[in-house]
Amino acid sequence: MAYDRPWKSFEEQLALLKARGMEITDEAAALDYLERIGYYRLSGYWYPFRLFEVVQNASTGKLATKATDRFHPNTQFVDAVDLYLFDKKLRLYLADALERIEISLRVDLSHILGQRSPFAHVENTKAHFHPGFAGRPFHRGSQQSCFEAWLSKYRVLVARSKEDFVRHYHDNHGDELPIWVAVEVLDFGAISQLFSMLNVKDQRAIANRYGVSDWKVFKSWLFSLSYLRNLVAHHSRLWNRNITTKPKLPKRGEVAWCDSFIGNEDTRFKPFLLLAITRMLVKSICPNTRWHNRLAEHLERFPQQHSSRKLELSGMGITEDWKDWW
Repeated sequence: MAYDRPWKSFEEQLALLKARGMEITDEAAALDYLERIGYYRLSGYWYPFRLFEVVQNASTGKLATKATDRFHPNTQFVDAVDLYLFDKKLRLYLADALERIEISLRVDLSHILGQRSPFAHVENTKAHFHPGFAGRPFHRGSQQSCFEAWLSKYRVLVARSKEDFVRHYHDNHGDELPIWVAVEVLDFGAISQLFSMLNVKDQRAIANRYGVSDWKVFKSWLFSLSYLRNLVAHHSRLWNRNITTKPKLPKRGEVAWCDSFIGNEDTRFKPFLLLAITRMLVKSICPNTRWHNRLAEHLERFPQQHSSRKLELSGMGITEDWKDWW
């Protein structure tokens, strides 16, 4: 279908919301939010306040729930703003935690590879990488192996870097950075990809550092956290979102807090699982940190009491018993 929605001024956007039943108690403030945050971004936060109806598919006859353009009675613009501000602060907490994890992983990779060769990251040998992991096609039909694809991305990251230490090294030592320098230009995605190509022994050793006995589980966690890192970096919504890069879970009993997620799709594919994984890894890196306490306090302040209806943290996959193991 061709897209036929016209451009609207901020005043027209506000008028449209009012026509659909949203209450605007402070029009000047609402216009300011529309101008600074944007209608489309805020729409993800007023979505749960829309009225839904059951419709029947004309071709299949199946019933489905569909959002209407109308809002629940007494829905106020500030309700969406409160959710947006809660989500914004949540991303700030996660940015702090993911930085700690990313830096710690850089040290892990440089230490375990560097002891064999300063340039192990560009040497595709059995001593450094598992042939089955590094040598498999990057994706179905690709002519590039995983290692070749990773190396291409790494070269781009180095070439794009404006860091003084990169220029200093090139000026004084040559083109190829040693692993303990190279890791400083890697993003979370490149880190998770590099980890996934290591020999099983090395993957297991790093995973054990974070209290995870199953290296396959830990590998999937890194890919999921890379996805989370991208959401945070691009200021994307976390609340009321499904996880597209789904982390594996260990067998029941291996990691106690994971048991509550096994077989529970209401929480299994929601961001709270990624919050829990982040909490575990941060505690492994910084045992005395209060980061997880600050995050828990923030979750306690979730703005669930609204003018039109009560919202639950279940939009993030958080159940009522989360404090028991948090």
